[in-house]
Amino acid sequence: MSTSADSDARSLLGPPLSPHSDPPLNPHSVESQLQAQTNSQPQGPNEVEARPVAIQLEDVALGYGATTVQQGLNFQIHRSDIFIIMGGSGCGKSTLMRALTGLLVPRQGRVLLQDQSLWEISEQARTELLRGVGVMYQSGALWSAMTLEENIALPLEQYSRLSRQQIGELAEYKLALVGLAGFGGYYPGQISGGMRKRVGVARAMALDPDILFFDEPSAGLDPLSARRLDDLILELRDSLGTTMVVITHDLDSLLLIGDDAVFLDAETHSMLTTGNPKQLRDQSEIAEVRAFLRRGEP
Repeated sequence: MSTSADSDARSLLGPPLSPHSDPPLNPHSVESQLQAQTNSQPQGPNEVEARPVAIQLEDVALGYGATTVQQGLNFQIHRSDIFIIMGGSGCGKSTLMRALTGLLVPRQGRVLLQDQSLWEISEQARTELLRGVGVMYQSGALWSAMTLEENIALPLEQYSRLSRQQIGELAEYKLALVGLAGFGGYYPGQISGGMRKRVGVARAMALDPDILFFDEPSAGLDPLSARRLDDLILELRDSLGTTMVVITHDLDSLLLIGDDAVFLDAETHSMLTTGNPKQLRDQSEIAEVRAFLRRGEP
């Protein structure tokens, strides 16, 4: 029986490849892209504004039925940044992530992914574009009856033309990237919650996405496991240059890993500010933002 997270994942990737479909990005491309991605990093503080933009929102409004969840969303997510979506409960963080991953059509405005407006291109072009996106769901969304290697291999089997041997080697490689080399034969029920989160990251990386989304990655983890997951996110960003978008309530985590952020407000149904989380904590003139980032202190 499929979960809602698995349904979202299938909607995001689109239909499996047919014999006449163009193949997705080559899963062997990680190593070949490392040097190019490293060279594209900014060389100094004066070059930050010139960095390429991975995602841009232009006057976006989101909602369901008669309910407006967020409106007036205008911000950019720069390539190779770790971008935090933060705010109190019910402010629309998950709704925003659905819009960013092409699972929710905005009521108004444009969502641009890699300079392409998601809803102003053809369905085929949108499907191909979204294959460059990976999502790690809060629960991990792993298939309990499949081994860890089989879980990671699943998207490769459905959306690539690689041989069974190549897929197995890539699954092992992805597990090694998240510190789980040798665990491919284990089942999700045989490993800890923190390890399952890491496997969720490995599966999200299966097709070598340019952008990775994390939905509450540290939820349910003890402080040590949560810190290890934060370290993993930082290591992957630094080594692969992947853009990371993270929804989290964990203040320690977002202050540690966040390069940039947007703060959503549930009362006004709008974004209050954007910026580096530490700078917002120390310098923001908005009381609600300071209180959120200082654990309720003014």
